[in-house]
Amino acid sequence: MLRVKILASTIPLLLAGVVAGGELVPGASPCIALGRASMQIATGPWQNPLHVSFTDDPEVATVRVQVVDNADMADFAVIDGLQTAETDSCTVSRHTTFVSIVDHASTSDPVIYLSQESGADYRIFVQSRTFSPRDAAALVVSAGHNVRLAERSM
Repeated sequence: MLRVKILASTIPLLLAGVVAGGELVPGASPCIALGRASMQIATGPWQNPLHVSFTDDPEVATVRVQVVDNADMADFAVIDGLQTAETDSCTVSRHTTFVSIVDHASTSDPVIYLSQESGADYRIFVQSRTFSPRDAAALVVSAGHNVRLAERSM
């Protein structure tokens, strides 16, 4: 009888977690390795992520990202299906930084203009089933933004 009560009390908690944006079984989230650290797209609000937003107006953007058609032209390329020696480089650890794509970022957060126009701050190439160009742009811009903030504090 005690087992049934315990089971009955956990079901509402699981449902509340799913409704709040969590997942019962976490899937692969877009991630990039940065040495021992990594950056990953946040899947839950409890991960205290960095925030980025996107705009369709190049005048509002603080960072421009160009989507290119050739991996050789890109500063950052994501291509599914390549086997690397660092297959577990994006496991979540204390060195993982999470990035969240929001509708409206604060004034200190990057606002990204994603296009195919030249003259961008970053160039990305994405051929992936798990990464969208927005995911790749959010991670690359956040990694660059994080480095600039670290350099300022030195």
